[in-house]
Amino acid sequence: MKNFARFCAPLLVLICFLSLVGCSRNSDWVQFRGEGGRGVSSSRITPPLGLRWKINLQSGDEKIRSLNPPVVIGDTIYFGSDDGNFYALDVESGYMRWVFKSGAEINSIPYADKDQVYFGSKDGKLYALSRETGQEIWTFQTRSQLNSQVQRYGDYIIFVGDADAIYFLSPKGEEQFRVDNPGWYNYTFLMADDIMYMGTGPRTHLVGPYDIKKREFLWFLSSDELDAVWYSFSAIRGDLLFFGTAGIQGGMYLGYHAYNRHTGNVVWRQYQNGIFDYSNLEFVYDYFMRNLDILDFMAPTVWRDLVIFTGGDHAARAFDAKTGNLRWQRVFDAPVSSAPTIAGGRVFFGLLENDQNPSRLVCISAGDGKLLWQMETEGSILSAPVIAGKRVIFGTDKSVFYVLEQVF
Repeated sequence: MKNFARFCAPLLVLICFLSLVGCSRNSDWVQFRGEGGRGVSSSRITPPLGLRWKINLQSGDEKIRSLNPPVVIGDTIYFGSDDGNFYALDVESGYMRWVFKSGAEINSIPYADKDQVYFGSKDGKLYALSRETGQEIWTFQTRSQLNSQVQRYGDYIIFVGDADAIYFLSPKGEEQFRVDNPGWYNYTFLMADDIMYMGTGPRTHLVGPYDIKKREFLWFLSSDELDAVWYSFSAIRGDLLFFGTAGIQGGMYLGYHAYNRHTGNVVWRQYQNGIFDYSNLEFVYDYFMRNLDILDFMAPTVWRDLVIFTGGDHAARAFDAKTGNLRWQRVFDAPVSSAPTIAGGRVFFGLLENDQNPSRLVCISAGDGKLLWQMETEGSILSAPVIAGKRVIFGTDKSVFYVLEQVF
């Protein structure tokens, strides 16, 4: 029995340690749209949710156009804001660990690794800061504003300058190479199997998957073919590449697309006229323009055999990933204000404030679109909520930053 007790004690310590490590990993959200870019959290979170804390980042009544998703590592949240500040906040309390002032507004989505956090600013610089202290490690000056996600992939730090270039830097901030960006703004991309989906082509209207090792495009997609002015962030499942498009043609015109990611062949395509509760074309145009600073506008989530889109009008839609058949559609009493995030079969996203309804965070079933829960928010949610552990994290157009947690 004594030997057994001596064995059990270290075993119990090891089990506890591994469980804590597992929880820590499940709580991390270190890149745009989460692991694999699918907008799906490994956490399982069940409403109702309660307020852990919230903070107002700036005073005044003016609504901001962007507060893009944060990244979360361990007990710290990192994000940039329209006030030009980059914040590191304690996830438990909202305590400000440090704040760094850049030279202009920040519309970039950061990336964090073991030691550093990276983000771009409208001052044209990419910043690398110490995660621990917020001290500037290095900067890289470009020729334009930086309104893109930042991602580390292998030995590259990758980001995009507006109508400038896609930059590939070393982790020490040294340029390795670049790809011209002749005219795209607020650019996002997905990295998978050494391919960038999508890279900017040699002409303004062309994009395509770019092999970063061979430094060549696999195929091109033309905006003339899709008749769109906005392309969403992409998502991948197997051989399929999914994305959304939007345009204004006497109203909102929404497209949902699946391509073979290797060949560029169309697998399926669906178009929808935007659903609004009134035919005010000025509002529809203003709503569309509002969304263009939000880097995950219309970004899809891939869950089981479904591809789910929110944003663009009053509806959330789920399509069969293989066939493109509409599996369900949920129409709301206000326009959708953000892309979705899924955790445990539940879809979380925002609804816009309007004359009849307050702004809200809503939760619906991923399987059938049934409304499960909703909560009023101070301002409309701008980007897809980040779900890390038992917490839901987002910012609003009234510069309010929220951390919610599951109520047991």
